[in-house]
Amino acid sequence: MIQEKLLAIQIALKAPKGNRNTFGNYNYRSCEDILEAVKPILNEQNCTLIISDELVNIGERYYIKASVILRHQSKTDVSEVGVHGYAREAENQKGFDQMQLTGSTSSYARKYALNGLFLIDDTKDSDFTNTHGKEPEKPKKRTTPKESACADTETIKKEDLEDLIFKDIGTIKDLVELHIALTKEQQKDKDIDGWFKIRKQQLEDEKNG
Repeated sequence: MIQEKLLAIQIALKAPKGNRNTFGNYNYRSCEDILEAVKPILNEQNCTLIISDELVNIGERYYIKASVILRHQSKTDVSEVGVHGYAREAENQKGFDQMQLTGSTSSYARKYALNGLFLIDDTKDSDFTNTHGKEPEKPKKRTTPKESACADTETIKKEDLEDLIFKDIGTIKDLVELHIALTKEQQKDKDIDGWFKIRKQQLEDEKNG
């Protein structure tokens, strides 16, 4: 039953991009946009959505683990399905106090969890490859910035990337250049993709803040 309810919600849900980044001149959707769009559909399907956060330790860092659970209760049974999303706070974030930083990280984690549960594809949003009109240096043998630039062979190991992204990258340009230095397989890796998106937003917030 819960799988049928989830499928119906996934088909019906149209989450708008209700926020505008005036600096980058693009629209994007937030966790709040998704929740506002899904509420009436939850009511139609007689389902509830439960969202919670948990602080977890992974390796040497702490992450916000967001849990999103879709629940349906019939006269005879309660069924549910859920997913998790993870995001971590930056070690240093200019313009944010600790509560704001934790809240921002929580929103990221919840958004990723909602994306996974409801099959929302954020690859169509402006993400870390959006340079706000400042095109990065084009790699050789590339004729248009719309092409997907990537390295042919792996020169940076995944286990080194997280620290590199959050500790050594200080500009959007450097972030884009690092992304280009990865192989196509690495660029598609969900963990790596998440790190890049989080760091890009942090850098944008620092610049705008």
